[in-house]
Amino acid sequence: MSSITLKNLSMTIFGESHGSMIGGVITNLPAGHKIDEEKIYKDVLRRKPGNDSLSTSRNESDNFEIISGVYNGYTTGAPLCVLIRNCDFHSSDYLNLKNTPRPSHSDYSAYIKYNGFNDIRGGGHFSGRLTAPIVVLGSICKQILEKEGIDVLSHVLKVMDIEDKSFLSSTDDEILKIKSGKMTILDLEDKIIKRIEEAKENKDSLGAKIECVVTNMKKGVGGPLFEGMEGKLANLLYAIPGVKSVEFGLGEEFSQSFGSKVNDSYTLIDNTVRTVSNNNGGILGGITNGENIVMKITFKPTPSIFKEQQTVNLETLEKETLILKGRHDPVIALRAMPVLEAITAFGILDSIL
Repeated sequence: MSSITLKNLSMTIFGESHGSMIGGVITNLPAGHKIDEEKIYKDVLRRKPGNDSLSTSRNESDNFEIISGVYNGYTTGAPLCVLIRNCDFHSSDYLNLKNTPRPSHSDYSAYIKYNGFNDIRGGGHFSGRLTAPIVVLGSICKQILEKEGIDVLSHVLKVMDIEDKSFLSSTDDEILKIKSGKMTILDLEDKIIKRIEEAKENKDSLGAKIECVVTNMKKGVGGPLFEGMEGKLANLLYAIPGVKSVEFGLGEEFSQSFGSKVNDSYTLIDNTVRTVSNNNGGILGGITNGENIVMKITFKPTPSIFKEQQTVNLETLEKETLILKGRHDPVIALRAMPVLEAITAFGILDSIL
């Protein structure tokens, strides 16, 4: 079981990839908010496995059950608990992995920490499967934020050499395009799908960079040093399996820039102080300035590939060649977009309560 307690809210996630069920609990949600389960299920479907050839063929229904914290369709203020049953798992695919850790997985580090008693089936508690309840709980947070006029959205920014337009330079209409369900701002879906299918046919996987935006963010939220919004959001985003880098605004591009080119100058729009550009991604000194919060999140390639890989047998301490079985995504990032939105919404809601 993994938990985090923020300033106002807390979240607990429990279960394992091949256990009977997984679930989560969120505490201190404000009472009296009507919950739209259809909106939740739309987010769940975006993360759900087995929807197309670009995701694992593990076909879970991901039907969720909210067992507490909601009465007559409204939040009660009590802890809200959600359960999701696991139905389509093949544990036999992992029988040969107990003593042969998979490269770039959590297998070996978990083996060390838990003295070999960790559940390796499907990654156990480390699995991306555990993000399903995060999506449900975060989708509820998104609905509460929407009532404040705040949206949390994401798109595929980069896969290999295919790069989309950034939220930093996008118009309101282009952001609305993403809100309507598009994967990219520019029409790059076909190119991205083709590149992923090529990797899959070659028994390989790909990494990707996702960009996430929080629109109409309130000003003055956060604080200096350890209270900064960047640190808070990054801490949450790094909880998502496969995330290896989190950037704000231009991020690493700042290392190749002159201050004269990237400083966000101020102007007046309708008698309101605004920035001409948003290169810092809506946060300065750890505090929101009213511009959109823009984050770039890089996912490593799915470590489960079907090529020969080298490992070590932990019993014999001899090198072995490993060929994986099972059902795995050729790219993690596509199904992770609603997860990023969910955990971001959790952090933003906590900050404005």
